[in-house]
Amino acid sequence: MSLNRIFITFFGSGLSPIAPGTAGSFLALIIGLLLLQVVPMQTFFMLTLLITVIGVFEINKYERATNSHDDKSIVIDEVSGMWIAMMFAISVSYNINFKYAYEIAVILSFISFRLFDIWKPSTIGVIDRRVKGGLGVMGDDILAGVAGGLLTDIILIGLNRVL
Repeated sequence: MSLNRIFITFFGSGLSPIAPGTAGSFLALIIGLLLLQVVPMQTFFMLTLLITVIGVFEINKYERATNSHDDKSIVIDEVSGMWIAMMFAISVSYNINFKYAYEIAVILSFISFRLFDIWKPSTIGVIDRRVKGGLGVMGDDILAGVAGGLLTDIILIGLNRVL
């Protein structure tokens, strides 16, 4: 397997025969949590930005070589979106006063990111349908990550007020 294929399938998780997007998102969640044990949030942000930018170019190369668009095995976009949702959620969880806020933030960020990534409402769906190439593949997941992170933040803040 080429380095390009390893990268865009996120170590082969996108080759899962069942729900490759969810498999890639889950592996991204696990690796993201492990990374956050050893790097500060600012470094995690820079890693997410780097993966996102490289992802656009690597997806463009793959799509040109295979004459395809948004192959289901490409999950580096899920990594970017999942990490964006995690950053929103975990950052807010540090300011929440109830027990297990961090753990709830992590779980909700995964669920809410997957919800927006699958549902593709509004601008997320427009980008998915109209923008071609690596930017289109990555763009809807970036927005799904932002939307999922914001939804998680709203839920966490609401829970903090009632608990």
